Amino acid sequence: MSDRAARSQNSPLVAVVGGGASATLVAAHLLRRAGPVPRLLLIDRCGLHGRGQAYSTEDPNHLLNVRAMNMSGVQDDPRHLVHWARSQGLEVSGDDFLPRTLYGRYLRDLLDTTAGRPGQVTELTGTVVSLVAEPSAAGWRLGLADGTSYRADAVVLAVGNQAPRRLPWEPPRPRYIADPWRRGALDGIDDGEPVLIVGTGLTMVDLAISLTGRHPDRVVYALSRHGLLPRPHHPPPRPPEARIVLPAEPLTLRELLRWARLTVAANGGEWHGFVDAVRPHVPALWQRLSEADRRRFLTLVARHWEVHRHRIPPASASRIDALRAAGRLHILRGGIDDIRAVAERRLSVRVRSGGKISNLEVGWLINGTGPAATPGTDMLLSSLVTAGIARPGPLGLGLDADPDGAVRDAAGRPHENLFTLGPPLRGVRYETTAIPEIRAQAAALADRLILFSRPDHRERSRQSQPTPF
Repeated sequence: MSDRAARSQNSPLVAVVGGGASATLVAAHLLRRAGPVPRLLLIDRCGLHGRGQAYSTEDPNHLLNVRAMNMSGVQDDPRHLVHWARSQGLEVSGDDFLPRTLYGRYLRDLLDTTAGRPGQVTELTGTVVSLVAEPSAAGWRLGLADGTSYRADAVVLAVGNQAPRRLPWEPPRPRYIADPWRRGALDGIDDGEPVLIVGTGLTMVDLAISLTGRHPDRVVYALSRHGLLPRPHHPPPRPPEARIVLPAEPLTLRELLRWARLTVAANGGEWHGFVDAVRPHVPALWQRLSEADRRRFLTLVARHWEVHRHRIPPASASRIDALRAAGRLHILRGGIDDIRAVAERRLSVRVRSGGKISNLEVGWLINGTGPAATPGTDMLLSSLVTAGIARPGPLGLGLDADPDGAVRDAAGRPHENLFTLGPPLRGVRYETTAIPEIRAQAAALADRLILFSRPDHRERSRQSQPTPF
């Protein structure tokens, strides 16, 4: 759809910065509303509208970490994904873990089928580097890296996960991969040299499966402070969700952990059902903890919660087990003291583990620590914080926002026309990275965005067309 078509309309404009699941679900829920809705300008730096980085993988062994029954993109239709997959001729059940590339196709199709009104949606490939308030038009001016800029009545920061945080001992490239999810980042690893992945979470699981599949003799080492791997999902039949009664107020971290242990014990020791039952209540429980207890949670408990909460499919767990049994995947607990290049194709890594120091020679080092939690690795988010348009979320995680996703400025005041959802809300909600949470946030945000189509917004929108200066 062309910019010319978008400019021909006179309705207000909402700019959505991002091209992945968060952006797609906001657009889909808004466009499914009856009656007049704002036009949408979807800006994605990679041109992957709909799929984003997470679901543009081409490796069929990269599976969703959530069952199909919980991955619908439509809030009021929980079986939407299952029905869509069956319409594609696939025999899919709600208990299946689908390939991520298939889910990318689903999101793209969801965007296409909801953007049916001519001129309603404009897709733009570009990198937003600045956001400036437009007092005269009561909107925003978005500056792009190519020098063009666009006006919008409202902006949604649907930027998804950030790139991994910078490691303190990064060796020179090309033997070091700083962001494995950047398109083409792993293409150069075409030899059989051993690989060291920093991190043992979900990112490591996908990397280990892909890298060992590319070369029959490759050995992978994975290193993290705890050496903990994501737990597998319970095989079918799934256990029922535990019956929980939330702990009373006030709540301390000690009381929260005691409540969790007692609830799991009352559930016969079966923790899968407890984790699934408590998941919708995590944002409220997070808000009830003091700042000091939330900080202690991040330091002492978070990693243990994450490996139980963010589980992997049984098929992925079986592949990891097989690689470890074959000696092709080694899990190390500890840290890195130093890295040096010892040959043209080799790095010497000094690893500290259990009070012992050892040297590990590898051909490649990959930052597999997962998305950064602070806004510093995203140029746009960090610039908004510097300008006072936004401020970091609690404990420096993501961006601060009100319960509905309205971004707060440096003084703590929520903007009326600047929103975010998904991963940037980690400090506010903690659990906010999975499709069920993002889907609910997108549906609620659509209710707010549709207000921009009311008559009192139309006059202001005439000065905020999506036209380059």
